[in-house]
Amino acid sequence: MGETKRMPTSEEEEEARVELKIWNYVFGFVEIAAIKCAIELKIADVLENHKSPITLFELSSTLGCGCDPSSLYRIMRFLVHRRIFREEPTSYGGTGYVQTPLSQRLMASGENSMSALFLLESSPIMLAPWHLLSTRVLENRMPCFETSHGEDLWKYAAANPNHSKLINDALSCIARVAIAAIIRDCPEVFDGLTSLVDVGGGDGTALSMLVKAWPSIHGTNYDLGHVVSMAPAYKGVKHVSGDMFDSIPSADAAFLMSVLHDWGDEESINILRNCRAAIPKDSGKVIIVEAVIEEEDGDELKDIRLMLDMVMMAHTSTGKERTFKEWGHVLSKAGFSRYTVKPIRAFQSVIEAYP
Repeated sequence: MGETKRMPTSEEEEEARVELKIWNYVFGFVEIAAIKCAIELKIADVLENHKSPITLFELSSTLGCGCDPSSLYRIMRFLVHRRIFREEPTSYGGTGYVQTPLSQRLMASGENSMSALFLLESSPIMLAPWHLLSTRVLENRMPCFETSHGEDLWKYAAANPNHSKLINDALSCIARVAIAAIIRDCPEVFDGLTSLVDVGGGDGTALSMLVKAWPSIHGTNYDLGHVVSMAPAYKGVKHVSGDMFDSIPSADAAFLMSVLHDWGDEESINILRNCRAAIPKDSGKVIIVEAVIEEEDGDELKDIRLMLDMVMMAHTSTGKERTFKEWGHVLSKAGFSRYTVKPIRAFQSVIEAYP
């Protein structure tokens, strides 16, 4: 008689799951490194331009005479396994690589490109502070970025134009996704506005999309001098340099996207008070596009929001992602009488605050 195979106990099954998870955590950096390699080699762009399955030899030849086919094969094998690229038969019987909806996000440009954001977050400058999280927790020392580089992120960017541009390009990736979701999901937010100031608007990507969708809006893109000096010209958008902690140009509404999470409550309240002073008391509003962390589980985007909170701890001095209750606190302290929160198909929500 054959030997009956013993079924694993629930404890053994749990141990197997734990072992698989811990190995994935140990080597979690491999995905980041392999995807960064693909972006730097512009593999997604090559596949997009080829229009049909491209063989390893063709891909290697396109990337350049110095490309090592053996190393390239191993990178592609890993990324295909991760379903970032896909293999398909070629017209002459071989196997080639093609794009997926995910790999299209890794192209150098395009409406849905996230490559600049990926290159920012995986850059040595932005990775170094992550090694100091435990020091910040245990010793309550200087913020991680400041400890790594001798100054905070904003001073570092002001002194290093290339890094400043990378930050602005990365924020543009976020803006293109979020603004498209706002236009689609809650266009009523901008109805009736004739002027809008984008506070900390970077290179103006977000505001240019809003002005294009609502041509009646006159837009003011407001940011520090070294930021707006590199911003491209957009129809209907005026670039103005200044400091949001001092004052903000007047408009029907103030718009802040991915700004307040960079700052603690005290700084955020200061910014919001300046926004309130810049809008009409009877008809103005402040439009905030930020993550709102839900207290309950079950939200599929909660994981992203919690990871962003870790990013704020690593990269800013006092920044954090906020819960619904925490947003209510800073808005109340800044003098706003009421506010609404509208979810969109993105990790952010749209908060409208009224004097």
